[in-house]
Amino acid sequence: MKKVSLIHIIITTGFGSGFSPIAPGTAGALLATLIWYLISFYTSPIYLIGITLFLILFFTITGIHSTNKVEQIWGEDPSKVVIDEMVGVWIALLAAPQGHIGYAIAAFILFRLFDIFKPLGIRKMEDFKGGIGVMMDDILAGIYSFILLIGARWLIV
Repeated sequence: MKKVSLIHIIITTGFGSGFSPIAPGTAGALLATLIWYLISFYTSPIYLIGITLFLILFFTITGIHSTNKVEQIWGEDPSKVVIDEMVGVWIALLAAPQGHIGYAIAAFILFRLFDIFKPLGIRKMEDFKGGIGVMMDDILAGIYSFILLIGARWLIV
């Protein structure tokens, strides 16, 4: 039996949130939202954007690599892998004002709706193999959520 490094399990399961017995993808997205929300209180708006971009880039790259490793043991796109949901919601949160709970909740809900229903070509992203396929549908769901939130902010303000 193949073994996989603990670091790959920690990354892919979103620090263990993917082991949630109920809605692991939602648990991962919720953890990412809470991380962003907490960071938003300890930094300036420009640093928050920079930190969020760093999280997106770092965990996209490590998520692809680590997912490729765990898929060898857990199979294709296992439900325990939630780093993709975390990255997707962080993309949506780029449109949220610092510390604004309403926009954070909206980013979370929009992202989960796009992720669950997979409209507008999101499902097609799953055709990519391995870690890229796992990550790409959530990245696109995050982009669509970001676009809607930016549009809402423009209309509201």
